[in-house]
Amino acid sequence: MSDDVCIVGVGIHPFGRTDGLSGLEQGVYAVREALADAGIEWPQIQFAYGSSDAAGNPDTMVERLGLTGVQFINVRNGCAAGGSALFSAQMAIKSGEFDIGLAVGFDKHPRGAFNALPSEYNLPEWYGDAGYMITTQFFAAKIMRYMHEHGISQTSLARVANKAFRNAVHAPHAWRREPVDMETILEAPLVSDPYTKYMFCSPAEGGVALILASEKKARELGKPLVRLKAATMRTRPPKSFEVFAPSIDIGGGKATATQIASADAFRMAGIGPEDIALAQLQDTECGAEIMHMAENGFCKDGDQEAWLAQGRTEIGGSLPVNTDGGCLACGEPIGASGLRQVYENVVQLRGDGGGRQVPGNPKTAYSHVYGAPGVSAVTILER
Repeated sequence: MSDDVCIVGVGIHPFGRTDGLSGLEQGVYAVREALADAGIEWPQIQFAYGSSDAAGNPDTMVERLGLTGVQFINVRNGCAAGGSALFSAQMAIKSGEFDIGLAVGFDKHPRGAFNALPSEYNLPEWYGDAGYMITTQFFAAKIMRYMHEHGISQTSLARVANKAFRNAVHAPHAWRREPVDMETILEAPLVSDPYTKYMFCSPAEGGVALILASEKKARELGKPLVRLKAATMRTRPPKSFEVFAPSIDIGGGKATATQIASADAFRMAGIGPEDIALAQLQDTECGAEIMHMAENGFCKDGDQEAWLAQGRTEIGGSLPVNTDGGCLACGEPIGASGLRQVYENVVQLRGDGGGRQVPGNPKTAYSHVYGAPGVSAVTILER
C-alpha cells in the first residue's frame, strides 16, 4: 500500500455573484456537496483547513455543519490561500495523524478592484500613492516588460481570453459563460495598457471543498483513486520580481516562487512537464497565464506566441490550459480560487467534464495558484 493522499470528494458553489447568500454559506454548500460526493457524513471528518480573505473565519462554519469538536484551522495567504489550505491538509494525512479531512475555501468580495494596502506588504506609502497597489496597473506594467523581452503580442493576450470564455460555456460553475470574439476583446476599452477589460478577472464569490483521505481510507470508501502525487507551496527567493515588488534588481534572480514550487512538485511526483495531460494555471489576467506557462516549465519564455497561435492550450491541444475558463471566466474569490483549479482537475480525471472534457482519457493533471507578494502553490494529480 502506498502512502499517497487521495481526493475522495469534491463540491463547489457556483462562482460569480450570489445575492442573499454569504461567502460562508457558499462554503457550507460546497462542503455538503463534497460530503455527498464522498459518501460520508460530517462527523467522520477528523480535521479541516479553511481559507477566506474577506468573508469571515472558515472555522465558524461548524455552527452550520455540526459541533463535533473537529480540529479546524484558518488559512490566509493571499490568492494562494486555497492552495495553502490544501497543502496543509495533505500534510496532516501524510503525517499519519489523520485518515480523512477537509480543505475548504470561500469568499465574497465587493465589486471593483482589490484594495490592498502598502502597510500589509511592508511597502512605503509612496508605492500606493503611485498607483501600484492597484493590481491592474502592476500587472500591466509587468506584462509590458515581458512582452518587450520575449516577443509576445497583444493578440496572444486576446487568444487567452477568447479561449477562457469559450471553455467556460461548458462549465456550470463558471461566472461568465458566453464566448467573446477576438475583435471584441481587442477593441474593448483599455483598463491598463495593454490590457482591455476582457483581459482581467474580477473579484467574485464562490466556495469549493475537497475531502482528502489516505489511500487505505479511500479504498475502504470504495472511491476511484485520484492521487495527490505532489503538493508544494513556496515563497519568493532573492531578486525575483513578484507582485508589489517596488523595484527590479539588475540582472534579476535565478528563480521565482513559481519556478521553485513547480520544480519541487515535479521532483516529488517523479514526472516532468511533458507527462502532464492538462493544467490549470493562475490567470488573474491574460499575461499571467502566458508567463506561468513558462514559469511552470511547460515551455520557454517567448514560445507562448506560437503555442497559442497553434492552439496547443485548447481543450483538444497538446496541453489544455484552464479548461473551465480559469479566473478570467470564473472570477476570483480568493479563498476558493486555488481549490477550484483542483476541483476542475478531479472532474477531468474522472471523465466528467462534459463539453469541456479533455479527450484521450487523461491520467495526470497540474494546478498552479499564485498570490501576492510572491507565494505559489502547485499540485499534481494522477489516477
